[in-house]
Amino acid sequence: MSEPLSKTKSKPELLAPAGSTESLTAAVRCGADAVYVGGKLFSARSNASNFSEDELAEAVRYCHLHGVKLYRAMNTIVFAEEVGDFLTEAKKSAEMGVDGLIVQDLGMARLVRECLPDMKLNASTQMTIHTPEGARLAREMGFSRVVAARELSLKELEKIIGTGVETEVFIHGALCMSVSGQCYMSAMIGSRSANRGLCAQACRLPFGGDYDLSLKDLCGIPHIKTLADMGAASFKIEGRMKRPEYVAAAVAACRAALDGGEPDLDTLRSVFSRSGFTDGYLTGKLGRDMFGYRTKEDVTAAETVLPKLRETYRRETKAADGAADFYVRLAEGEPVRLEMSCGGITVSAEGDVPEKALKRPADEDYLRRQLDKLGDTVYTLNSLKADIGEGLTVSAAAVNALRREAVSQMDEERILRAKPVQRYCEADTEIPERLSEACGDTKKIRVRLYRPKQLAALTAINADEFVIPIELCGKISKDADKSRLVIAPPRFTADETALCEKLKALREAGFERLICTNIAHIKIGRELDFKLSGGFGLNISNPWAAFAAEEIGLSDITASFECRVDQLRALRGILPTAVIVYGRLPLMLTRNCPAKGSQDCKSCSKNLSDRTGRSFPVMCGNGASEILNCVPLMMTDKAGDIPADIFEFDFTEESPDEIRRALECLRKGEKVLESGYTRGLYYRGV
Repeated sequence: MSEPLSKTKSKPELLAPAGSTESLTAAVRCGADAVYVGGKLFSARSNASNFSEDELAEAVRYCHLHGVKLYRAMNTIVFAEEVGDFLTEAKKSAEMGVDGLIVQDLGMARLVRECLPDMKLNASTQMTIHTPEGARLAREMGFSRVVAARELSLKELEKIIGTGVETEVFIHGALCMSVSGQCYMSAMIGSRSANRGLCAQACRLPFGGDYDLSLKDLCGIPHIKTLADMGAASFKIEGRMKRPEYVAAAVAACRAALDGGEPDLDTLRSVFSRSGFTDGYLTGKLGRDMFGYRTKEDVTAAETVLPKLRETYRRETKAADGAADFYVRLAEGEPVRLEMSCGGITVSAEGDVPEKALKRPADEDYLRRQLDKLGDTVYTLNSLKADIGEGLTVSAAAVNALRREAVSQMDEERILRAKPVQRYCEADTEIPERLSEACGDTKKIRVRLYRPKQLAALTAINADEFVIPIELCGKISKDADKSRLVIAPPRFTADETALCEKLKALREAGFERLICTNIAHIKIGRELDFKLSGGFGLNISNPWAAFAAEEIGLSDITASFECRVDQLRALRGILPTAVIVYGRLPLMLTRNCPAKGSQDCKSCSKNLSDRTGRSFPVMCGNGASEILNCVPLMMTDKAGDIPADIFEFDFTEESPDEIRRALECLRKGEKVLESGYTRGLYYRGV
């Protein structure tokens, strides 16, 4: 589609996780170029210790003193009632000197651009950016960097990097079974949303009689030079919930590999693994070898390496630009003067008047010994120039005091120089009251179909819109009324070029509408002149996200099904808003097949079972799988509670007769099912 920009060839950044102050210290002292942390609010790792306001401020100072950047993860979806707190936290981050914010929510990214126009914005992996067009639209939306999805091959990453958009690549750490940002399992099972940083990791428990949803940890370190040569801007280590020793081992291994040395993968494997590591996504070799879980042997192995790893970050390390030049002047009748220069900064300190030496006067060697006591600082003594009057001396204690004062001043100047300059502009955070023309009492009915057998519903059932998978569009009659038909591209796009060609052909065949569950679909759809609807995968949960959706070209949106009814009410009014009222909600979008029991697709049962015996259907196609909830969502008898302009039905297996009956139940306010259903999260929330 769009032309690529030239690749960035600067030295890539090594980005380390820190869930605590000790982990941050380990990251910096073992060679990280940047660290990412979470505060007490809006972090997608809410179960980590995370940083209080004071701890975060001190973390910024510590990183900047060492020439290391600090990014704050504020990468959860946000509800309308939380927007004021989000902006307050973002402003505090800017005042502290945070180098950038990692954001998922489209609305919060929009507000940060408005309120903090100089703040570096990184598009979280929770945004599910996995194609070049997704990266390009993120740049258009004001993101400085995209964090690519973890499920990509080297060839796929190269295409994203080739756009010229600054790209951050996961290089080591845990792999979720689900594509990030598209996992709703924890939310649906226990109201603990992964999109809110509260994932309960149900996927690490037995499924299908084995650990069919638990992947080994990613280890891409052997490929780090290849990715660096491609132009990757940053290599990200996962692990804000892991111990400091893990951070130390992972940073050290990546640092060695980046610098041309030999990474210690044995120690890294010992400190944490799930039956070993995998690079299956990077190499494109998907399959059962990628699956693993934490064994007793894995836990025992860590005990042998932890003491050694703690030693690697116990002592302060020197800054790369910490070589300091000193000048000392001892003149009769004048205060002793010490100047310290480092990295283009010069500071000075003055002490008492020097004394006449009773025995041996001060000389350069004597001063050097005192000034070289820089062991607990980031500096090293590079040179000393001394101007000493005849017969004068100064006590060691006085020189040490001057050195400490100069070092303290130099610390403050280095920290000040590293602090980004930020402007803050006020923004209106009141919930907008603007109502779109479509927002009223009349509700549209949107029917989403998945199977060829359901296509008979197009002529047999009365609905305003039908959403059709792209692979079924060729089965639709050429003379069909396409104004009611909405094309649904694959939620995970394995071949974006092929998708663009298919959509172009369908547009020429008279299809007019496209539903977008990923921001890449929006970019492609705009260029092909489709009318665009926003799907649930965009995780739109507040009015400002709706505004952002409108600005990038959507004509209507689907609300996140993680919203409560009152949160849906606050969201509605910017664009016509669809709410899912019936169907098996997706729990996971996976690129690796979870169905272990079969050797081929023909003999696959298309189901997974958990420890309680509940059965979860699996839909496969287009290079990805969707794990659906064990029971359908049903709100047909509660439609009066749902503030929506469009009622969406998702029919994954139902026959045309069953589809007709479900729509009739909505119109009559009746239940489709008497048992075996869920109300989802509309009343209990996350």
